[in-house]
Amino acid sequence: MPRCRLLFGQPPKTPTNLTLPAMTQVDYLIIGYGIAGATLAAELRGRGRTVVVLDAPRPDSASRVAAGLMNPVAGKRFALAWRADELLTAAATFYRAQEQRLGRPFFQELPIVKLFSSVAEQNTLLARSADRPAWLDFVENPTGELPALPGVEPEFGGLLIRRGGFVLVEELLTALTAEGLAAGWLQHETFDWAALVAQPAGGFRYAGRVEARHVISCEGAATCQNPFFQWLPLTPNQGEVLTVECPGLPAGTVLNKGAYVVPLGADRLRVGATYRWPPFAAGTTPEAREELSQRLRDITAQPFRVVGQRAGVRPAVRDRKPLLGTHPETPGLHVFNGLGSKGVMMAPRLAQVMADWLENDVAPWPEVNIRRYLPLYSAAPATAAPGSAS
Repeated sequence: MPRCRLLFGQPPKTPTNLTLPAMTQVDYLIIGYGIAGATLAAELRGRGRTVVVLDAPRPDSASRVAAGLMNPVAGKRFALAWRADELLTAAATFYRAQEQRLGRPFFQELPIVKLFSSVAEQNTLLARSADRPAWLDFVENPTGELPALPGVEPEFGGLLIRRGGFVLVEELLTALTAEGLAAGWLQHETFDWAALVAQPAGGFRYAGRVEARHVISCEGAATCQNPFFQWLPLTPNQGEVLTVECPGLPAGTVLNKGAYVVPLGADRLRVGATYRWPPFAAGTTPEAREELSQRLRDITAQPFRVVGQRAGVRPAVRDRKPLLGTHPETPGLHVFNGLGSKGVMMAPRLAQVMADWLENDVAPWPEVNIRRYLPLYSAAPATAAPGSAS
C-alpha cells in the first residue's frame, strides 16, 4: 500500500453539491455520517464544538443495512463481549436520549435467546458459567432451560441473555440526517481528499469553502480508498440481511442460532447476517437469500415469506477492534472507524473516547488506538513529501 501523506498546495477540485456559506469556520470537519460519524458529531456538538459533516449517502452502507443488534454474549464459546457493561451502558443512554430528544422510538431492549445446536454447546455453557462470575450478570439461565417460545422447538435448550436488544439504525440516521440538513451543519456531498489543504498556522481548508481545526474520517469501508489511512489493516466485508413475514414467533425476543432473528413488529422479522470477504458481488445474491432462509428454517418450522433483501459493506479490522487516533505525520487529521458488526453497541462510548482524545488529550484505549499498527505505516513506501500551503 502507498504511504499516505497530505499533498499540500495541490490545486483542489471543486466538489459538487457544496452549499455551505462562503468560508465556513468550524472546530471539526467530519467525513461520513454512518453510526460512527453520527455519534461522534453528537458527542462533539454536545461539548459545545462547531461541526460540519460531509456525507455522500449510500443505500448499501453498513449502518443503514444492519439490524442494529446489541448482544453482550456471542460466538460459539459464549464469550462476554469486550467491555460489554461499559459499552452497553453508554449505548442505552445515548439511544434513549435521542428518542427523548427526537420524540420517536429507536431502541428496544429485549432478551436474546441463543439456541444451542448440540450437546457440545450445552457443555460449553456449563463450563463458562462455572468460571466467569462477570458473565453471569448478562444471562438469565445458565442451566440452559428456556421458557416456552411460540413457534420454536429448542431441542438442546439455550441461553437467555439480558441487556441485549436492537436499534432501528436506519430510522435513527434518517431522523438525525434531516435534523442536520435543516440546521445546515450536515451536507450531502462526495468528499474529495485532494481538495484538503493544510494551513501554515494549523488546521485545514477544504475546497476553499470550509476551514477546520480538525478533520476526522468516519468513512466506513470507504477508508480503504482514503489516501491518508489506507495503510491501516481494514478490509471490506459484505453482509446481507432478509426481511421476512413469519406469524407465530415471539414478538418480544431476539432469536439466535446461526443467524439473528429480530422482531420488527406486524409479524415482520429481520434475519441476518452473512459474512463475505472480497471479492464479493455488488448487491444482493440468491446464495445469501437461500443461506439465510435455511438458517431461519433451523430455528422454526413456521412458514415465512421473504419480502426484502439488502446488502451492506462493513469495515472489518484484522484484530476485530476499531480504529481511533491521529495520523502519524499530520496533526489534526484523525480516524474514527472500523467498528464492524458491533458498531451500534460500541459507537456511543467510543465517540466519548475519541472526543476525550481530541478535546482533553486523553489517549484512546490501547486496544483501539491506531498506534498499534504504526509498523504498517513505517513499512509503506512514501509517495510524496509534505509541504505547506501558500
